Amino acid sequence: MTTLNPSTALAPLVCVIDFHHARGPEVEAWIGLENGEDPAADHDWPLLPFMALSDGAHASTEDYSYFTLRRSATPSHAATSLFGISCTRQLPASELIDRPADVTRSTVQKAVVVVTDSPQHFGAIKAQLGVVTAAWFAQRDFTDIEILQRFHESLPRLLENQEGQIEHYFGISLRELIHEFKWQTLVLFKCALLQRKVLFFGSHCERLCMMQFALISLIPGLMRHLQDSADPAFNSAEEKTVMPTSLKTSERSSLLAYMGLPLQLFGKGSLFGPYTPLQQLDMLADANTKAYIVGSTNSLLLQQKDRYSDILINLDDHTVNITSTSLRQASILSTPDRRWIDFLTQTVNDTWDETNPARPKDHGYTGSEEFIRMQFEEYLLAMLSSVKYKLYMEKHPSQQPLMPEVHGDPASEFSNDWVHAWMQTENFRIWNSFTDSHLFDIVDPKHPCSGGLSVEDVQRRLAAQVAELHLDERLEKSREVIGERVAAGQAKVSTAYNKLWADIEAMRKAQRERQEEQKAAAEKLRLEQEKEGKVPEPAGKWKAQGPDLSNARASAGAYFSSWGSWASEKRKGWGNRSVSANQSPATSPHPGDVKRAEEFQRDKGTSLDGSTLHSSSGYSSHKRIASYDETTDGEKSNDGGVFFDAEVAEQERNAWRA
Repeated sequence: MTTLNPSTALAPLVCVIDFHHARGPEVEAWIGLENGEDPAADHDWPLLPFMALSDGAHASTEDYSYFTLRRSATPSHAATSLFGISCTRQLPASELIDRPADVTRSTVQKAVVVVTDSPQHFGAIKAQLGVVTAAWFAQRDFTDIEILQRFHESLPRLLENQEGQIEHYFGISLRELIHEFKWQTLVLFKCALLQRKVLFFGSHCERLCMMQFALISLIPGLMRHLQDSADPAFNSAEEKTVMPTSLKTSERSSLLAYMGLPLQLFGKGSLFGPYTPLQQLDMLADANTKAYIVGSTNSLLLQQKDRYSDILINLDDHTVNITSTSLRQASILSTPDRRWIDFLTQTVNDTWDETNPARPKDHGYTGSEEFIRMQFEEYLLAMLSSVKYKLYMEKHPSQQPLMPEVHGDPASEFSNDWVHAWMQTENFRIWNSFTDSHLFDIVDPKHPCSGGLSVEDVQRRLAAQVAELHLDERLEKSREVIGERVAAGQAKVSTAYNKLWADIEAMRKAQRERQEEQKAAAEKLRLEQEKEGKVPEPAGKWKAQGPDLSNARASAGAYFSSWGSWASEKRKGWGNRSVSANQSPATSPHPGDVKRAEEFQRDKGTSLDGSTLHSSSGYSSHKRIASYDETTDGEKSNDGGVFFDAEVAEQERNAWRA
C-alpha cells in the first residue's frame, strides 16, 4: 500500500518543563519562539507537562519519556500526530548559583522537551538532547538558556542529515527483546496485529517506551506511518491509501508496498501512547477507543488491569498476563509458530554477549538486528500470502487448487484461531481492500517452519523450559554453598586432626621423659647398691621359678578322685537298668550288636568265648571280659560284659597309684 503524506513538515519545537512545588508540572518556556507564542495552547496540549515529567522520574538522576501529541487541523495542513521526547534531570537546590525565591524544595526537577512530526529520528535526537540537558544543569543557572537556543537551531540540520541515510530503527535492541521474552515475543507481535488493548507497565520510563517502539518496528514501514496514532478519531491513512499497480521485485520497498505493508495498526479507534499519564485514562476508557498500545509507570493501573487491558506486559517482573479469554485462545502458538520462534530464540542465545547485548558475540550476521528483522519480515509476508490463498480458495471452492504443491489450508499453520481473529480487525479490512487477490503468486503461501510436531520440537521445548528454570544459576549457588560447607568441614577436620596429633606427640614426649626418669633412677639405685657391695639383678630380666611337686600331686589326686566318683555313679545307674531288664521278657541280641562286640573284643585282645588275648601291656584282661553265653535266663548283665566296668577301672587306677 502507498500512503500519501497528509501534512506538511513541522519544524522541531523545544520547551522546558518545570516541576513547581505548588502547581505541579508546567511549561516554563518555549525555546526559539517569539514572546507570546504558546504551541501548547494553540494545539490543546494540557497534558504535555505530565507526559514530559513521568511518574517516578524523581527516583533516577536522568530519565527519558516518549509520548504522542495531537496536532489540530489548520487551513495549511491536516490534523495529524506529533511525537515528543523529554530528558528529565534533577539538581539539589543548594547547588544553584542564584536560587529563586519560589524554589522551596530540596531539589529542582526540570525536563527539556523536543516535539517533532516523526519518531523516525528519535535515536539521533536523544543523543543530542541528553548532552545538552546535562550541560545546562551543569551551569547551575537555569536563567542562562543559550545552550538550549543553539540546540533548537541545530535540530533542522540534524534531521535533514538523517533523511539521506539508511532507515534507522528506534527502540530497545530486538536481541534484548527476544532474550527477555523468548517465545512470548511472537505472542506480543501477534497480539499487536489483533488490535487489542495492550498495556505495558514498568518503573523505568525510558525502557518502558523503547520496548513498545521495538515491538511496532517489527512491522516493516510502520515507524514512518504513525500519523494517526495520537488520536482514535484520526483515519487519514485509509483515506489517503491507494492500491499499488506495479511491482519491482528487485526493490524491497516496492515488494513490501505491493504486499500491503505496513499494516495500519493505528487507525480509526486506535491509539499509541508510549508513555500515558493517569490524566489520559479518560481517553483509554472512552467508548470510541477500541484498541491501543500504551505504557504506564503508575502501579494504580495494575489494580485495574481487567478494565484497561486485554494483555498486560509487566517489565519489572518479566511477565505477560492475558486477561481476555478470547485473546488468550487466539494467541496460542501453532506448532510451526513455536518451532520458528524457538529457532530465533536459540540463535540469539547462542550469540549472546553480556557486555554488548545489541550485537552478536562473533559480530556476524546471524543473530544480529538485521537478521531478526528479516526473519519477522519473512514470517509476515508468508502469513499474508497464506491468508490470501485461503480467501481465494474459499471464494472458488469448485476449482482445482492453483498450486498443487500446497496441501490443504496453509493459513492454518499460523493458528486458525488467530487467523479468524485477525480477519475481524480494522487493519485486515484495510489491507484486504488495497491488495491484489493473487499475492500468493509473489510469495509462497507457506509457513517458514511448516510441518507437524516432531521429536526435535519436543526436545527443543524441554530444553527451553529447563533453561527458563535457571537450574544452572541455582546449581551454581548450591555448588558455592556446598563448597563453603566442605571447606569449613575440612578446616574443622584438619584442626581436630592437628590437635589430636599434637596430643599424641605430647603423650609420647611425656612417656619418653618418664622412661628417662625411671632409667636414671634405676641407674642411680644400681650405683648406690654397688657402693654398698650388693649386686643388683638386671632390671627387667625374667627369672623362671622351680616346680612345686606337692602342688602337682594334690592336683592329680583331686582329678582322679573326681573321675572315680563319676564312674561309681554311672555303675549304679547301669545296675538299676539291669534289674529292670530282668523283669521284661528275654530277647536275643541283634546280630549287628554281636558283630560290633566281636570287633571291639579283637581290638581289646579278648574274644566273646572268654579266651584271653595278650595285649602289649603285658597283663591279662580276662577279668574284664565275660562270655555272652554265660548270661543266665537271657539276662544281659553288665558285670564281665563287653561294656565298661567301673570296678575294674577302679582297681586299675589303684594299681597305677601304687
